Amino acid sequence: MPTHDEATLMYLIKQVELAARSHLDEAVRGHGLTALQYTALTVLERHPGMTSSALARNSFVRPQTMAQMITYLLERGFVRRAPDARSRRQLLIYLADEGQAALDTLREPVRAIEKTMVAGLTEEDVQHLGASLQACRVALGGGAAH
Repeated sequence: MPTHDEATLMYLIKQVELAARSHLDEAVRGHGLTALQYTALTVLERHPGMTSSALARNSFVRPQTMAQMITYLLERGFVRRAPDARSRRQLLIYLADEGQAALDTLREPVRAIEKTMVAGLTEEDVQHLGASLQACRVALGGGAAH
């Protein structure tokens, strides 16, 4: 158990998240994106054809925030909507060519951020960190790894 002078794991995780998000915001800003918008695009890249509510859940934002985000991403040509073949009333969201091009351009700068983040770790440490974080996510009800 940490003493009052030691940071808890929850606090350290939040600090890492905030620092990573700051670097990510800086990297994606030149493409007219925020870190949250970039995250939504990466989710669509892995899982094409999502509803707005599913995209919100997988992008860690509220549905209202996602609705605004989708409007912006549609206007910029990063995403497109298409009717769901199973339910014509429902629109699914897909990554558009412009969104894919932005992700392709940003892939290396984002890798560089991650590389900087783990620069003080061995490859074995990085593998253990990834596995440990996945286990923490599952333990808190985050489901199996994607």
